[in-house]
Amino acid sequence: MARYLTSTDQNVALNGIIPFDDVSISCNKGCVIPLAVGVLTLKGGSNQPARYEVTLQGNIAIPEGGAVTPIAVAITLNGVPVADSVAIVTPAAAEDLWHVNTSATITVPCGCCVSVSAAYVDATEDDAAVTPTPSIFVRRRASLDVQRTA
Repeated sequence: MARYLTSTDQNVALNGIIPFDDVSISCNKGCVIPLAVGVLTLKGGSNQPARYEVTLQGNIAIPEGGAVTPIAVAITLNGVPVADSVAIVTPAAAEDLWHVNTSATITVPCGCCVSVSAAYVDATEDDAAVTPTPSIFVRRRASLDVQRTA
């Protein structure tokens, strides 16, 4: 298992990547490679596909003075949110912290690689009358865990 953490409180823009910049547990088998701050590369096996369980957890809020709207985070695969991993909360007020926990199972084909990250995504796309808040607050020590399961 590999674990990546946020080292400080962060404001993340809409469609922005949550910056996991602290390695708590590194992958010693070369299957999970940090590519950039908040972006990981998962490698497929040489003879067979590899399966990973990716888990995101942390505390999120609307920053002070922000509009109170639903907010969502998701695990992304090559920059695209994994639909089953979208976690949506609707705070009662700005600065109201909510804990989110979501996961996705990702299969990487034999000999291939994929990029994985976590991002603040639009939680209001089903309601065109609502404009999403332009940024969210991510509390220090959010984590992104990656476990190779097959």
